[in-house]
Amino acid sequence: VQLQASGGGFVQAGASLRLSCVASRRTFSNNAMGWFRQAPGKEREFVASISWNSGSLAYADVVKGRFVISRDNAKNAVYLQMNDLKPEDTAVYYCAAGLSAYSGSDSGRYRYWGQGTQVTVSS
Repeated sequence: VQLQASGGGFVQAGASLRLSCVASRRTFSNNAMGWFRQAPGKEREFVASISWNSGSLAYADVVKGRFVISRDNAKNAVYLQMNDLKPEDTAVYYCAAGLSAYSGSDSGRYRYWGQGTQVTVSS
């Protein structure tokens, strides 16, 4: 099983980026998907999650109102639209596939992890 994340980059504060994560070798249409991030010297933290049918969304308070998670089960993909980026959003962003249909913010409830994509926001 492989989760391939892409879409990261170097942007100015206030810009937008859209991260994509595509799964291969198996479908995750019945699993929750999530995005986490890890900044240098910090622990990995929850960013957003989406249930199997997109009916339940969750966001970290620090990104609420700026980031939007979505998924396309036909493409076995999950996305993270990031708007109004701030320097504190700088991190490696990881997508993950949950153990069940609803996995929420607990990283322990995610089994498969992508390799990460770097997002750097300059002030």
